[in-house]
Amino acid sequence: MVREFKEFLVKQNALALAVAVIIGAAIGKVVCSIADDVINPILGLALPGGSWREAKIVLSSTTDATGKVVENAIQYGHLLGALVDFLIIGLVIFMIIKYALPKPEAAPSTKECAQCKTLISEAATRCSACTQPVG
Repeated sequence: MVREFKEFLVKQNALALAVAVIIGAAIGKVVCSIADDVINPILGLALPGGSWREAKIVLSSTTDATGKVVENAIQYGHLLGALVDFLIIGLVIFMIIKYALPKPEAAPSTKECAQCKTLISEAATRCSACTQPVG
């Protein structure tokens, strides 16, 4: 059973997936910190009212039996904050993929032999399979 489990981990790339999830969670924390601690305070200075994540349009306001004010409101500040977080996370992921991951190598150019239909190098003058001259 232990052998089968090891084969499963290797064959299904489950271990690589687990590592990717752990790294993704760590990157998510860093990106959220960048959004909350760096970008959002700057946006708060630029926008009127300061705490723009609590911005809302009050539809109705009532007072309950205990004297507490109850508001029925559209919380558009929360939506804007979620959109800003999404854009920041998307930008960071794009930068990681663009600069950290290796660039895929260009596929070597090939051509097809007219006789045997084997793919050969573009620079070849003879087919490696049937030895016919190719032009």
